[in-house]
Amino acid sequence: MPNLAVEVRGLQKSYGENHAVKGIDLAIPEGEIFGLLGPNGAGKTTTIEILEGIRARSGGDALVLGLDPTRQAAALKDRIGVCLQHTNLPDRIRVGEAMRLFSRLYSRSADTDQLLARVDLAGKKHAFYRTLSGGQKQRLAIALALVNRPRLVFFDEPTTGLDPAVRREIHTLIGELRADHCTVLLTTHYIEEAERLCGRVAIMTEGRVAAEGSPREIQEQTLGKALVEARFAAPVPEDTAFPAAGSCERADGGRALILRTNDAGACVSELVRWADAHGTRLEDVAVRRASLEDAFIALTGRRLPEEG
Repeated sequence: MPNLAVEVRGLQKSYGENHAVKGIDLAIPEGEIFGLLGPNGAGKTTTIEILEGIRARSGGDALVLGLDPTRQAAALKDRIGVCLQHTNLPDRIRVGEAMRLFSRLYSRSADTDQLLARVDLAGKKHAFYRTLSGGQKQRLAIALALVNRPRLVFFDEPTTGLDPAVRREIHTLIGELRADHCTVLLTTHYIEEAERLCGRVAIMTEGRVAAEGSPREIQEQTLGKALVEARFAAPVPEDTAFPAAGSCERADGGRALILRTNDAGACVSELVRWADAHGTRLEDVAVRRASLEDAFIALTGRRLPEEG
C-alpha cells in the first residue's frame, strides 16, 4: 500500500440540525492529484476546511500527512499549501514583498525568485498587487501556496472565473506538482478540469461520497460502458424491456430513449428487432461512451458549469 497523504474515516460535521458532512471516507495516496466534485451545498468546502485544520470536525477520524488536523493544526499548516478561489492582498503590497512575508510564516521556504519565475511573475516582482490582472493574482496565489515547499496543496476552485488561456496555464502548474511528488487535493466546478488533471475523483452530494475512483471507473460503475440514444417514429410503451440495457430513460413522449449498457451491440440489435416487430421505424441511433459529466448528473441530479 502506498503512503497516504489523506486518510478520512467516517468524517462528520454538523451545525445544529444541519448535517453538512455525513460520515465520508477518503484515502488519498502521496503524489496523487485527487479531485473533489459536487454541486453547491454538497459538503466539499466543509470537508476541505476540516482537512486544512480551519474547522473542527463533529465526528470521525482524519489524518493529513500523518497529523490530526484538529489537534495538530499548527504543525500541519507548516507542511501544507492552500490556494483559494479568491485571494486578496493589500493593494500597495509589492509581489516580492508578499512572497517574503509569507515565506517567514513557515519553518522552511522555497527560493522566492525561482518560484516567481516558475509562475511567470518574475517581471512583476516590484509591481503593486493592485496592478495585477486576475490571472496574475491567481498565479501569485499559487506561488504563495508553494512558498513553504508543501507536501500537500489544497486547490479550492482555483480557476473559477478565469479566461481559458489563464486556466490552461494554471492546469500546467498543477500538473507539474505531480512531477515534484507533491499531493494535490482539488475542488472544481468544471468536469473537464477534473478529467484533465485528476487520477481519481470523489463525487459528493448531500454530505456523502456518492462515487469514488478514476473518471473512467466512475463512469462505468454508474452508467455502464456506453449510452445508446435512439429515436423511434412512434412512442415506445413504458413497460417495454430491453434486456441488454441496465436502465432506460424516456423523452419526447416515449419516442426518444437513452439506454445505459455494457453491451452496445446487443442493445442496438434489441432496438432494431423491437422496431421490426412493432412495425415502426428506428429513425436514429447513436452510441457514445458515457462521460464523467453523465455520471455526475446521474449521481447528483445536477449539472456543473462548462469551462469557458
